[in-house]
Amino acid sequence: MRNKLLIASLLTIVLIACQQKPQQVEESQAYEGKAVVYQVFTRLFGNTNANNKAWGTIEENGVGKFNDFTDKALSELNDLGVTHMWYTGVPHHALVRDYTAYGISNDDPDVVKGRAGSPYAVKDYYQVNPDLAVDPANRLNEFKALVERTHNNGMKVLIDIVPNHVARHYEGNNNPEGVSDFGAQDDTNVEYAINNNFYYIPNTAFEVPAPLNDYQPLGGEAHPLVDSKFDENPAKWTGNGSRLAQPHFYDWYETVKINYGVRPDGTHDFESLPAEYENKDHAAHYTFWQDKQVPDSWVKFRDIALFWIEFGVDGFRFDMAEMVPVEFWSYMNSSIKNANPEAFLLAEVYNPGLYRDYIHKGKMDYLYDKVELYDTLKHVMQGHGLTDNIPAIQEGLADIEHHMLHFLENHDEQRIASPEFVGSALKGKPAMVVSTLISTAPTMVYFGQEVGEPGAEDAGFGTNSRTSIFDYIGVPHHQRWMNDGAFDGAQLSKEEKALRDFYKRLLTFSRESKALNGEYQELHTFNRASTENYNHKVFSFARWAGEEQLLVLSNFDADEAQVFTLQLPVDLIKAWKLSEGEYSLVDQLYGSENKLIVNEDSAIVQIVLKPLESMVYALK
Repeated sequence: MRNKLLIASLLTIVLIACQQKPQQVEESQAYEGKAVVYQVFTRLFGNTNANNKAWGTIEENGVGKFNDFTDKALSELNDLGVTHMWYTGVPHHALVRDYTAYGISNDDPDVVKGRAGSPYAVKDYYQVNPDLAVDPANRLNEFKALVERTHNNGMKVLIDIVPNHVARHYEGNNNPEGVSDFGAQDDTNVEYAINNNFYYIPNTAFEVPAPLNDYQPLGGEAHPLVDSKFDENPAKWTGNGSRLAQPHFYDWYETVKINYGVRPDGTHDFESLPAEYENKDHAAHYTFWQDKQVPDSWVKFRDIALFWIEFGVDGFRFDMAEMVPVEFWSYMNSSIKNANPEAFLLAEVYNPGLYRDYIHKGKMDYLYDKVELYDTLKHVMQGHGLTDNIPAIQEGLADIEHHMLHFLENHDEQRIASPEFVGSALKGKPAMVVSTLISTAPTMVYFGQEVGEPGAEDAGFGTNSRTSIFDYIGVPHHQRWMNDGAFDGAQLSKEEKALRDFYKRLLTFSRESKALNGEYQELHTFNRASTENYNHKVFSFARWAGEEQLLVLSNFDADEAQVFTLQLPVDLIKAWKLSEGEYSLVDQLYGSENKLIVNEDSAIVQIVLKPLESMVYALK
């Protein structure tokens, strides 16, 4: 698993003991409904092989293909509630397999993580991973057909772009006419030049990192290129910024850092974006850059993005976006939006102090809400965090809440069901309800999450608890849903079927509910102060728009039911224009009913929440 060594300046969450005011979604939205992103590791999705040998080859462990995403599979995912498919690992990245018959050079296992390779060590941005094609010679057309199938099944397509770094052995064999390769025109005699694509360590050769914990490439298997050597002279800076000719084993040693016109001392060799541009739209940003000279790497990545937009891809997930200057993102994203105004642009940013710059100046649509909401929910799920910490997060992000994508799993995080996280997929249910319904932001689900995949396999490189992104492996719970390509869940256990049914109910409701694109008011702080038996293992809030009014309550306690009288504050009673009387409440997930009693200046509802149960009551 890639080490996020440079993530810094994480915001300390300060509890704010006050009630959050209702917040409205921004007037400008990319989508009318609430988006649901399904991240799928493309080479694992369709693999039916259950051998799961550590460091296994394709012949031993199998591999999924583009063609495994059949109309039936895609239809089932759309029915799950998915609006956007994020196909992870599509661009051709370094891997250990002989494809020389197709004009592809072999990669050196000494600078490849795992056997199947990291999807974030891209080797050729104008091609796709040959592992994913039935016919590697026709791989681009096979991916094109997948894009079209996805569209035909009512969903958009996202792929990764990794601007901060490329594979140590980048080889663009498929560049469009007139496009030079990364580094082809670099002056390698200097550490830095504005139009160099890489940073160099002149007169010094690269050295393979010293292995740790008895690590051996390919698990010790003999291979003609495994010799603890890799020919790179002069050495380049490593992807995570290491300037050592011999990076550490925990550095991103399989990659090299891209130069965006940032000098080694941190100063910039490009024009700064005027402060007022944080309030301007992408068209103004696009116009701003038209008469500016920009570093060569900016142009290369812009052209890569536009190639895929023209190909039919609907958007991108940008890896470690905060390691690249925000001015580049203004240039890049305004160019993308100029070509496709509806493009979906999602960025991995972990420093809360940079959120607004990357949204307003960098023109990102969405950022990971990792270090605030995800981390807080994880602690609550694990039993050492309080739901009392949640209101302050939404209060602090109120002006940008629509841009903060929510998730409980992705390829970098531990699986909920893994012992290292909470050991039970059921413990993710209340967190999933809160994460999905608390804001207008998109929700993301990682494939297999909806059937409780624990990520327990020893695949080879790295440790378990996360489904491997480095090796060929089968994904057992997901394979049971896949049912040898029938995609009907027939092999799932009763518990797994029930879990997937829960995700389907929740996600389809979130995609269709108008209230979730409306206003929000947390009820937790008010009830913590005034309601007997309402405790830190419960969370509640209201959502509404027009005639749709919702009360959402979740019990994070896995052992005990929560019984209390929920009270609505006076300002919410007024906002909902409630008069004295009795109102029917109907749960939107499973249909149970309750009653809201409104008196002169109070509104109450008797609540019984079973362990790990949530209610999404609609006022009727």
